[in-house]
Amino acid sequence: MDGAVTRPPPVVTGVVPYALLAVLAVVTVPIRWAHGTSPAVDLALCALTAVWMLGGFTLRPAWRERRPAMAVFFAGLVVIMMVLVVRAPWFGFFTPAGYIFAFEVLPWPWRQAGVASVAVVAGTAQSYAVDMSTVMGLVTYAAVVAANAIPMCAFAWHARRDDRRNEERLRALEEAREANRRLEETLAENAALHERLVARAREAGVHDERQRMAREIHDTLAQGFTGVISQLRAAEQAGDDPAGWRRHLTAAAGLARESLSEARRSVDALRPEPLRAARLEEALASVAGRWSDLHGVPVRVTTTGTARPMPPEAEVALLRAAQEALANVAKHAGATRVGLTLSYLEDEVALDVRDDGSGFDPARLGSDAARAGFGLEAMRQRIEGLSGTLAVESEPGAGTGISARVPAAREEACP
Repeated sequence: MDGAVTRPPPVVTGVVPYALLAVLAVVTVPIRWAHGTSPAVDLALCALTAVWMLGGFTLRPAWRERRPAMAVFFAGLVVIMMVLVVRAPWFGFFTPAGYIFAFEVLPWPWRQAGVASVAVVAGTAQSYAVDMSTVMGLVTYAAVVAANAIPMCAFAWHARRDDRRNEERLRALEEAREANRRLEETLAENAALHERLVARAREAGVHDERQRMAREIHDTLAQGFTGVISQLRAAEQAGDDPAGWRRHLTAAAGLARESLSEARRSVDALRPEPLRAARLEEALASVAGRWSDLHGVPVRVTTTGTARPMPPEAEVALLRAAQEALANVAKHAGATRVGLTLSYLEDEVALDVRDDGSGFDPARLGSDAARAGFGLEAMRQRIEGLSGTLAVESEPGAGTGISARVPAAREEACP
């Protein structure tokens, strides 16, 4: 009725009061006969008490949650008990039933008043031989009542304190259970999220690897096959010049072997052959020299600034950008001169490739498949993947310039 309270077990409220009342009713009969009086009134009061407990509590479990009904029931029980005690003091042995019902039906703080009222009944029974007509008798009666009321009220107070502690423990336990439930839900959500993230990461890894392989295939096989085809066409055009077509066939075979080697290195995610044992500027010079020999177009390679170590992926990106730019010059530009400049700046490393070829309109770069194909897109992905930038400048009849810039590796300060 007021939370989780200390209540007697059901067997106590359902058996003990009736057992006490029955024993006292049986005892009353011989006592009254011994004194030459009739036990009828006492037995009638016992029957009334039993009916009151049956009708007001035992047979009406729904009433136990109604505070006004329980207050009336308990008050009536105390009155009947007082009448019994006044008539026959041995009915003081029935007062434990009053305490039982006080703890059962009365909420706090009314329980204290109920316990005190039962203590008055018990004190009255215990003081039946005291002369109430004298002051000393009244003092004795008050002391006896107090001797009953104080410890029982103190016990009720301690029981209430224990009840509150139990309520707090139950509340804390319920909060812990709720927290555990929410934690389990959160862990389940996190597990599901982790699975989705792993799946997405796997998909992203597959996508990135496909893009890497596509770029590498383009930068090795596609460019190599283009060069092979160009050399084979040149060999056809050589006609009756055995030295000329032999030179072109030799160049085509060399390109095929080089492309095959680079493709194998790309599959194994190894550094390109030009960078395997050379610095970036040396690798660029080597690539430019071979390209110039194949296409007969002079390439001027220039390095500015102080050379510094670079992350391997940055070197690969700039080398591939140079190869793609030179391949585009050979396919589209019709240039007579090409300039390749590697610049080591304070915060970045820049690669600029310029030619004096036919040029084009950059505004049509996105729709011109011949010029904007996968090569420039792969180049842009490589550079921007390193937080760099790629710029294309061109004008019809004025040549083309491609500038790739990547952040420079910062030197760590000495401790």
